[in-house]
Amino acid sequence: MNTQPKSKNIFSNLAADIPSSIVVFLVALPLCLGVALASNAPLFSGIIAGVCGGIIVGIASGSQLSVSGPAAGLTAIVASAILTLQSFEAFLVVVVLAGVLQLILGFAKAGIIGDYIPNSVIKGMLAAIGLILIINQVPQLLGDQSALPANDEEAVVPSGNIFINFFKAFAYITPAALVIGLVCLVFHFIWEKWTAGKKGVIRLIPAPLLIVFLGVGLNALFTGTGLMPALSEAYLVNIPQAGSAREFLSFFTSPDWSVIGNSQVWVLALTIALVASLESLLSLEAVDAMDPYQRISPTNRELKAQGIGNIVSGLLGGIPVTSVIVRSSANVNSGAKTKMSAILHGVLLLSCVAFIPALLNSIPKTALAAILIFTGYKLAKPALFKFYYKKGWDQFLPFVITVIAILATDLLKGVIIGIGAGLFFAFRSNFRKAVFVVKDDKKYLFRLRKDVSFLNKALIKQNLEKVPDGAQVVIDALRADFIDKDIVEVIEDFIIQAPLRAIDVQLETSGFIDHGFSNKILANDNKEGHLRRTYTNVIISTRQKEKQEQEKESTMDFATLATQPQ
Repeated sequence: MNTQPKSKNIFSNLAADIPSSIVVFLVALPLCLGVALASNAPLFSGIIAGVCGGIIVGIASGSQLSVSGPAAGLTAIVASAILTLQSFEAFLVVVVLAGVLQLILGFAKAGIIGDYIPNSVIKGMLAAIGLILIINQVPQLLGDQSALPANDEEAVVPSGNIFINFFKAFAYITPAALVIGLVCLVFHFIWEKWTAGKKGVIRLIPAPLLIVFLGVGLNALFTGTGLMPALSEAYLVNIPQAGSAREFLSFFTSPDWSVIGNSQVWVLALTIALVASLESLLSLEAVDAMDPYQRISPTNRELKAQGIGNIVSGLLGGIPVTSVIVRSSANVNSGAKTKMSAILHGVLLLSCVAFIPALLNSIPKTALAAILIFTGYKLAKPALFKFYYKKGWDQFLPFVITVIAILATDLLKGVIIGIGAGLFFAFRSNFRKAVFVVKDDKKYLFRLRKDVSFLNKALIKQNLEKVPDGAQVVIDALRADFIDKDIVEVIEDFIIQAPLRAIDVQLETSGFIDHGFSNKILANDNKEGHLRRTYTNVIISTRQKEKQEQEKESTMDFATLATQPQ
């Protein structure tokens, strides 16, 4: 049954898409500001990224329900990159180059890259990002006075690493920020738990929007009643306000192309391109699974769309964008039918920052920190660690190693280390399961399964050498998909030498897979789809025939000599 909308015209579903775009806009607005805050980037850059993710990516993408924008998963990389390059304008070059690399990946049909990374490593990456979010945002939640920027249009350059800043923040607490942040954070957890089993309109109310209202209301309460010193402008969002269209356009920042020859710029661009592409593809897969019309989004086109979005975002002064599951799920749950919802949400973001920046500037940063800490908790909640622990050490250790490696180094190195750990356990599992040996007195069973590589050569050789004289051996290769030539040689040598030790060998191989055994060894006895051969009998009968032929030749030679004249 085809449940897709009858019309392909995106304007024909505006009755559903317009209300959905409003819901997504209300979810995206605080997140755009919060992600920029966590990235130590100008808050205006988060709005630019949200606009580009909505309008540019929305138009270019083949997905009907995915919504793009600045993502929490890139905050650690962005913050580190800005700190490394010491300039936000230089970082914008990284964003543009990352978009170009994503375009190249799209044309190279690299949309399947996410399928080659173990889930344990992907989840470990997301969990590490969640922990970094929490550690980075606690100082903002506490109102750390030592980390206040002199000008919000400039990137914050913290001293020390994230762990030092985390502990140092407890010595510079601002009471009003702490109260607002804790109230907002507790409310977020309560709201999430209370609405978990609810249905209807209540599910469409975005929690981040409520937290923004709560933070603004509490700060207004402190201002009006004097219960405690209210938060000053340094603790509030600071979006530039324009008096004219020309002044508004001047707020956009251009990249500093003089750093394009810096090797660090290219390394950071590659890192962002890979991580952003992976996050977008994972989000796209999740959104397609939620799509009530069961539409499948083209992954390669999505990479191209994300690349175009990042190029435009970087050129205008925005941080990187990806497909974001939080906004996308809100889009699905609010009843959107086409990509028009994502595009309109971008238009609403642009209108908001252009016409009502004063309202945005009343939002406490500590409220945004509460939203991000909750997001980090969702990514790295204890239940996730418990889940992978129950799946076994071969899943749990790559997961934990990825988390620790990212925290100790950076995102790209951590993911590479995690992939290495995953490959080690994959090889280890295949190595252990590829060869199965059972013995009962003088009866031996060697069962070869899956892929038997040269790594199993020593194990097979050692076990074959332990077979005593006069034993009965069955070598079962029916379940093997691949047998390395080294293994074939070891088995054939054993079969040839077996008669000398009175060992009876029976080899079972599939008639549908050529494992590379010599035709001189194999006997042509096809039974029930596989070949069952007893090599001892074949070799003995062959040698008997050779002996008989030699005796016959000797007899004929003797007869010939006897008949010759003396």
